[in-house]
Amino acid sequence: MRWWVSIGAVVAAVSAAGMVGGLAAPNRAAPIADRNDDAMAVDVELVLAVDVSYSMDVDELAVQREGYAEALRSSDFMKTLKTGPNGRIAVTYFEWAAASDQKIILPWQLIDGPESADAVATEIMNAPLRRASRTSISGAINFAMPLFEQNAYHGLRRVIDISGDGPNNNGEPVTLARDAAVEKGVVINGLPIMVKEPSYSTMDIENLDYYYEDCVIGGPGSFVVTIKSRDKFKEAIRTKLVMEVAGRTPPHRIVPVADRAQTPRVSCLVGEKIWQDRWGR
Repeated sequence: MRWWVSIGAVVAAVSAAGMVGGLAAPNRAAPIADRNDDAMAVDVELVLAVDVSYSMDVDELAVQREGYAEALRSSDFMKTLKTGPNGRIAVTYFEWAAASDQKIILPWQLIDGPESADAVATEIMNAPLRRASRTSISGAINFAMPLFEQNAYHGLRRVIDISGDGPNNNGEPVTLARDAAVEKGVVINGLPIMVKEPSYSTMDIENLDYYYEDCVIGGPGSFVVTIKSRDKFKEAIRTKLVMEVAGRTPPHRIVPVADRAQTPRVSCLVGEKIWQDRWGR
């Protein structure tokens, strides 16, 4: 589902009655096996997977970083964090491009208050910016999955948060990676970035939000928050982060899954086709 509600409405709803308010009841993922009994309990194990392909310009990369850092430091995030049963989350942040190109910027860290949130935000901001070729959302999902088994936390939910400005054009089809992750109880949410007009040179597509809805996100309560203007960049990131920590779905189902046609509105292989048409391989 897509979501356009402001961050203020989200926080007000979450805070009004602990974790109830005007938001829908939490959608828990299927139970995840092989948990470590000695692991620290957290409300969510959150993987932030951020696109750094060449279609993202340097300014977008910088604003994206700042958006995550500011969101983690915000009072909205902190209020939501403390409404959870454990009052803490575990988070890791990595950047991705091609199927074989992922770089962890922030190893798993606990956020349980303002000091730890600020430390995580600082570490994200201090990492050098980089760009790389190709766009493999499937590669990002496949890279994220083992990270859940490599941390010292036991989350009530496991979430992969993917942001990007183009379709998968490298690695296995994105739907295969998505379905494998969802089968293991992981929820995938999306942040499609649509601040520029689609360009053949960067292999962008129209209706990237539909592509993310139909081909990328998955799992109970999964959702998309779309960015269509640069001045909404940071607010959208903060909105999505608050929703993920709250474990809530948007109050209005804009595109109910049950109402969708069986065939995706945008081909889930559109990125691969564009690459083939352009480069012949």
